[in-house]
Amino acid sequence: MRRLSTTIVGVGSVAVLVVGWLAGSNRFTDDVPVAPSTRLPTTTPTSPPSDSGPSAVPSPTEAVPLATAYDGQLIETKYGTVQVRVVFTDGVITDVVALKLTDTSETSVEISARAAPILREEVLAAQSAAVSNVSGATYTSQGYLGSVQSALDAAGFTG
Repeated sequence: MRRLSTTIVGVGSVAVLVVGWLAGSNRFTDDVPVAPSTRLPTTTPTSPPSDSGPSAVPSPTEAVPLATAYDGQLIETKYGTVQVRVVFTDGVITDVVALKLTDTSETSVEISARAAPILREEVLAAQSAAVSNVSGATYTSQGYLGSVQSALDAAGFTG
């Protein structure tokens, strides 16, 4: 029964990671910002604008932070391949997305699912790949942090 519970928790964790990855994988397709539209309206509105508070859409004069993403190298480990994407906004690491985690066995999937969020938070806090391994997840940690470092190198990020 305990093994079944562990399996269900592990599969659930992997499902959460996959859904998060899929939701986040389309957020930044390239490093080029989209300029606001410069087209002027061809007609003048006939009704006065509503006073419903501030608009959620930035005006063309407001600066929109540019987010850039760099994919780290695929790092081979004893238990599978690890790869991450590091997202920068205004020169700061704002996200680390696991693109691939170790997956050679049910145990390696469970370990990676537990370690990845911890490593992500540590990298974000340190603004660096120079963080400690997660206990019990040495191979995942080394692969994850190696991939983060290669993305930081590709971005020319010195922290």
